[in-house]
Formats: sequence, structure tokens, C-alpha cells
Amino acid sequence: MDLSANLNQVRQRISAACARTGRAAASVELITVSKGHSAELVCAAAQLGLSVFGENRVQEAKAKIGLCPGRLRWHLIGHLQSNKCRDAVSFFAMIQSVDSLALAREINKWAETSAKTMPVLIEVNVAGEASKFGYAPEKVLAELAEINALPKIEVHGLMTVAPFTQEAEKVRPVFRRLRELKGQCEDLLGAALPHLSMGMSGDFEVAVEEGATMIRLGSAVLGPRAALKPAAGDP
Repeated sequence: MDLSANLNQVRQRISAACARTGRAAASVELITVSKGHSAELVCAAAQLGLSVFGENRVQEAKAKIGLCPGRLRWHLIGHLQSNKCRDAVSFFAMIQSVDSLALAREINKWAETSAKTMPVLIEVNVAGEASKFGYAPEKVLAELAEINALPKIEVHGLMTVAPFTQEAEKVRPVFRRLRELKGQCEDLLGAALPHLSMGMSGDFEVAVEEGATMIRLGSAVLGPRAALKPAAGDP
């Protein structure tokens, strides 16, 4: 596997998607999904200039982060259980998967204990899939103000995992709906939300065209996972 070639190809595809909609390529941040990959591979990717990595599970991240360069930033992109909030606040620069007011309150509690302000994204289950976590869109609007009022939580935007499909164009309405919902959230708060985290290895170009500011790519950059087989819908 040629990491450098993978990364160059991904960057070219990001640039092309941005060009199609008049965006600057620098407006899209690549979150490299290291779930199921070794610390050694993360270190090799970091040598190529990648600096932000996404992990799905707190326990796996805890074991990996200490073996990687300290300059790297880590985002939690998988479902967070309330009993893992203490470690999540400690190890991650951002939690992208806030899916309930109760979870936000628990994160806030541990952030207060750590004297840390925690940037978060609110995860939205736009397609209403029973197999996925995340807020229903209308419930985001109902609870957003309470989450935003938590003193140690900073809401930076929204995140979604689109339904798995072999045809990326089919999930364009999901990404478009998340962008529209972000606008509604901004109207509600009276403030801009900088981030839309959407798009994975199979659909990121469509996500970029629809306004993604963060894309979460695993296999497109790091290749197939050695530790586990990627499931349908994995990054």
C-alpha cells in the first residue's frame, strides 16, 4: 500500500469537488479514521502531514494515542457511552457524536472537573436509520439551546453518517438536509456554526459539494483495516 499515493489522490478529489462548487480546498478538513489501524500506520500517516485522526471507540484510542506523536489531534467519531465521558474529555480534542442532552450534560460535568472547554458536534440521524445513533432533526432544534447553554460545551456544528450505498449520489439529499439544518440551528442560536462533518470514503465528494467542512476517511487514505473487516457504512 502506498500511503502517499492514496493521500495525493484523495487531495486531488477534494480539490476537484471544491472546484465544482466554487470552494477553496482548504475549507475542507480531512479527519483520517484510524479505527482498526495500528499506531505504526498512524505515525507513518503523520509523517506525510496528516494531523487529525478519528477514532470510534474510547478504549482503542486510549491504547493508541500514547504511541503516536503528541502533536496529533484526535476526534471521537463513534457512539459515546456516558461511562466513557471522563476518558473522552481527557483524550479527545473534539467529540463529534453528541446524540442526547443527557450525554452533553455528562460531557459538561467531566469538562468542568478537568477545567476544560469541550468542542462538540451534534450527531444527526438524518435518514432515521434504526441501526444508527443520532438525533432526529426536529429534536436537535428542540434541545440545541439547552446543550449550547452548558458552560463547558462548545457546539461547533453538526455531524451525520449517511446510509451506506454503492451510489454516492443517492445520499446527496441527506447531506443537503444536514446543511439546511445547520442553517436552522444558526438562526435559532443567532450565531454561526463553523462545521458540517459528513462524508466518508465512499461518498465524500458529494458531501464536499453539499458543504462539508470535515470529511472522515479511513480506507481511502489508510487502506483496508488489518484488525477488523470494515462493515457497511464504515468510514
